[in-house]
Amino acid sequence: MVQQIESVRRWVEDFAKVLQPDRIEWVQGTREEWDRLTQQLVDGGTFTRLNPEKRPNSFLARTNPTDVARVEDRTFICSEREEDAGPTNNWREPAAMRAELTEAFTGAMRGRTMYVIPFSMGPFGGDISQVGIQLTDSPYVVVSMMLMTRVDDAKAAERIAAGDEWVPAVHSVGYPLVDAEGNTRSDVPWPCNSTKYIVQFPETREIWSYGSGYGGNALLGKKCYALRIASAMGRDQGWLAEHMLLIRATSPQGRAYHITAAFPSACGKTNFAMMRPRLAGWKVETLGDDIVWMRPKADGRLYAINPENGFFGVAPGTGVQTNPNAIEALKENVIFTNVALTDDGDVWWEGLTPEVPEHLIDWQGDDWTPDSPTPAAHPNSRFTVRAEQAPSIAPDWDAPEGVPVDAILFGGRRRTNTPLVMEARSWRDGVYIGATMASEQTAAAEGTVGKLRRDPFAMLPFCGYNMADYWGHWLEIGETLGENAPRIYGVNWFRRGSDGSFLWPGFGDNSRVIDWIAKRLEGEAEGEQTLLGVIPREEEFALEGTEVTDDDWRQLFDLDPRAWLDETEDAARYFAMFGDRLPEPLRERLGELRDRLADAASVTA
Repeated sequence: MVQQIESVRRWVEDFAKVLQPDRIEWVQGTREEWDRLTQQLVDGGTFTRLNPEKRPNSFLARTNPTDVARVEDRTFICSEREEDAGPTNNWREPAAMRAELTEAFTGAMRGRTMYVIPFSMGPFGGDISQVGIQLTDSPYVVVSMMLMTRVDDAKAAERIAAGDEWVPAVHSVGYPLVDAEGNTRSDVPWPCNSTKYIVQFPETREIWSYGSGYGGNALLGKKCYALRIASAMGRDQGWLAEHMLLIRATSPQGRAYHITAAFPSACGKTNFAMMRPRLAGWKVETLGDDIVWMRPKADGRLYAINPENGFFGVAPGTGVQTNPNAIEALKENVIFTNVALTDDGDVWWEGLTPEVPEHLIDWQGDDWTPDSPTPAAHPNSRFTVRAEQAPSIAPDWDAPEGVPVDAILFGGRRRTNTPLVMEARSWRDGVYIGATMASEQTAAAEGTVGKLRRDPFAMLPFCGYNMADYWGHWLEIGETLGENAPRIYGVNWFRRGSDGSFLWPGFGDNSRVIDWIAKRLEGEAEGEQTLLGVIPREEEFALEGTEVTDDDWRQLFDLDPRAWLDETEDAARYFAMFGDRLPEPLRERLGELRDRLADAASVTA
């Protein structure tokens, strides 16, 4: 029992004095707790139990309309020195932030239960896994953590007693039911506070979150721990915590390849993680859909695990046509948040089915028809489900030893310039690809349409320290791995032709890119050397069965030196914000590209 461990008990008692809950419940991780707490949430109006014949043991939650997503402007990295947080993070001085948070937390749980959740990121006892303990006053968080992490009081106590480091995380929705004078108020289905903080202290490995009950703001094992805190842990301990998917792709010859991939939002990450290959003979198994931890091991290779236990996926756009494996995973034991409710007690969201229901109750609880001016589901609505329910899940997906990584992919959403696939010539060049990852803005709400939005390694909101130092850490990992390092590739499923249409079919046909990568790893594809890296030759790429023409192929890999020279200027401006902390190998790579592209541009002028 974790409450019997002195360091844990003392920490809980100290916070209980500040938070002032009516009672403390130590979560064991049992089915009895799940049944009791989900019924409690139904009784309180937070959950609607879905039709048990259509979605057994599944629930719909509707949040407060002000609490629907991550709040990046209220997310802070409180390192001891501001320069260690870097220009891409919000920084506050740790002592000042602790004082401000302590004031907010004082009495924040009056009238409520404080739940103590012991959990593991990764299988308990794995050499890449880590333990954490979260305090929360939200039963929604407790049951969600039961899906997203491995909650087990006895196993957590065993690991902590054995000397494992544990990350302390405290969360409150900031809606006490009793004020300092003893006055009471009724609870609401979705309690939250207009003031929010999501705070990480990288040196002390602490997470403090206040005011939100939603997603990564409140499920502190996810982005807060698994990326922001874990990235700092990895920097200090020689491993990597990454915003990546993880798959096993098995060739027709039975050779398995383990591939990680970093894709920003709206770039097909979940579809790739749960791919149904269209290239005959290939099989893809899901190991993880969102976060990967990687550590060099004694054999010199880089090993990866998925530290999570479930999927917290964006619902809109996930459908029976685009991602049938995800839909299969959602048949039962699911928490849906901010999707629409059908008249027969099931769920629906935009993109789920080609047919649109004639009537729904939308994510705010109002009647909805196809003529309604607003979407039925919130654009950031979610499903939460155990990973083991996906039909594409690998049977050994939670093996504590992890899997050796063969290839790492970086991809953004680009209409032009970036080829379908390109292999970096070296680890340094691959880190440059990751550091300069970008997607083109597609909506006026995002800024200037067509302007590049840099999202290095898809980690822009999630890196727990200075991004330039993060790139330096990647370069150091490459030196450690040497010739055993995975190959690195840039990919782009979204290049468009002169008529504006997509040149590549995507989805299951992305297995054809995996096929070429496998040929490169086996020395069976020579490829073509370009100024940027190695691209496929058409004759060594499996195009049979697609409608990709020779002209499409040419446009997929067209390299305009002048356009790429403009791109390096944009990258230079981005790098400039990091000043002297920019690693010299990236500065050198940028300079080499500029010189070669300038020469090529002058020849073609």
